[in-house]
Amino acid sequence: MLHLLPGQAQAQIGSARYAAVVIEPGSGNILYSANADAPRHPASLTKMMTLYMLFDALRAGRMRLDSRLVMTPTAASRIPTKLGLPVGRSISVEDGIYALVTISANDVASLIGETLGGGDESRFAQMMTLRARAIGMTHTTFRNASGLPDIEQVTTAYDMATLGRRLLYDFPEYFHYFNTSRVRVAGMNLRSHVRMLDSYEGADGIKTGYVDASGFNIVTSARRDNVRLIAAVFGGSSWVERDRHTAALLDRGFAQLGVAEPRGTAMASAAAGGAAAAAVRRVRGPALLARAP
Repeated sequence: MLHLLPGQAQAQIGSARYAAVVIEPGSGNILYSANADAPRHPASLTKMMTLYMLFDALRAGRMRLDSRLVMTPTAASRIPTKLGLPVGRSISVEDGIYALVTISANDVASLIGETLGGGDESRFAQMMTLRARAIGMTHTTFRNASGLPDIEQVTTAYDMATLGRRLLYDFPEYFHYFNTSRVRVAGMNLRSHVRMLDSYEGADGIKTGYVDASGFNIVTSARRDNVRLIAAVFGGSSWVERDRHTAALLDRGFAQLGVAEPRGTAMASAAAGGAAAAAVRRVRGPALLARAP
């Protein structure tokens, strides 16, 4: 398996770090694919799997939304972005969910990993990997619950889109958390890093990430006219480039399925779409947008 080292190549749309896929989750059809099975580091997209495991524990009754998570020294030592809870202080599981889906708190992710892993985040990462393989993420290996850099923590754009799809269909009662733009947790006002919730019509989640090795990444769910798409994009040089490119891919996917673009957004997306389409052509050529059999 190829392992990518931090700084090995600059991340930008159209570069060697670029990977993307757009799927229609109801049918599983692939509307767009570029390097979708190439190994990438998941960064904070890892927290999608951490939450998948937490949602499973909630449904099984092993945890409750009002259960308390008590901050440990190990979890508190994680580098930002984090909530910054002092050791010994607790938050509810629900507030922990909000901390992950908004500011991508590494300390809270690690704390959830320790809690569900019997005090051992590494053991939890093994549990994450086994579950990932069981739900179709065949090229993914987790080494921690947060996505902090680890050369052995790898995934693919397709696997991450698959995870987004499974979160949607396996845990519909919890998927609404990914649509949180702003929330107050532990006395702090948190604003989501998923800016497409505010900037893209129909977006309702789910997660962003960044590490040097794979650039600015995102998995996005969007729904228009009862049609839903999920996109995964790796390799942005900035969150702005990543989001614009993702928006253009989603627009093309919706258009492919006969969904009209909302009024008032066409002019705004045209410039971004043109730049993104040019990047798409540089990556793979004209045969990208094809529905899977």
